[in-house]
Amino acid sequence: MHQPEDQAAGIEIALWQYSENEGDRNRRMQSLSTDERERAATYLFDRDRASFIAGRYLLRRLLSVHTGISPSKLLLSPDNRGKLRLEGRERPQFSLSNTDGLVAAAVASACDHLGIDCERADTEIEAAAVDSYCSADERRWLAELPASERGRAAAALWTLKESHLKALGVGLREDPRNVAFSWKDGIPVMVDGGDRDRQWHHRLVESGSQHVVALAVCSQSGFPGISTRLFQDDSMPSE
Repeated sequence: MHQPEDQAAGIEIALWQYSENEGDRNRRMQSLSTDERERAATYLFDRDRASFIAGRYLLRRLLSVHTGISPSKLLLSPDNRGKLRLEGRERPQFSLSNTDGLVAAAVASACDHLGIDCERADTEIEAAAVDSYCSADERRWLAELPASERGRAAAALWTLKESHLKALGVGLREDPRNVAFSWKDGIPVMVDGGDRDRQWHHRLVESGSQHVVALAVCSQSGFPGISTRLFQDDSMPSE
């Protein structure tokens, strides 16, 4: 799957609807670090463990292609904000998101900040939760939509905000209501943005599944363009 843009692709996005069987999970574990394997063992539910393992496996595969380093030998560690980085390297930038049945990863070599998020489009979002992350204008916009569209639109707003906060490396330490969106020609645009915010670009990415995927990128040279594909476990060379 490829999503064309006006400019040459500068951001690679991989979407993976992974299998959850134990044999595949054990094989993927071989590409993970000792710390990642220990963390995987702490998950109480198999689906959460499978999602974590699939996410780190996919991320390591993509970063291996960009760096030429074997997936299992890549050194990943959190920075002082908890955002995962490649040790000793500022590039490439990358971001990872896991949700029920899907892993999404983005990698870019020429941007300042990068964030991706994914959620199921049919996620039930209660009114109190919408109030906690949507601005007053966003809530009015949602209320004006047909009931059949409101759930997916609420999920889209959440993923847009989450991808932006992940790109900044602050997560939910920042109030998501401070990151508000409107729509221009079908493209999400941050509201009340100054000169700095004009360097931010946001997109909803076609997932080919019942998921909403959002991308946030900060680039001084304009929008880098996106290449999106569905990841296949055998699509990259083994170690």
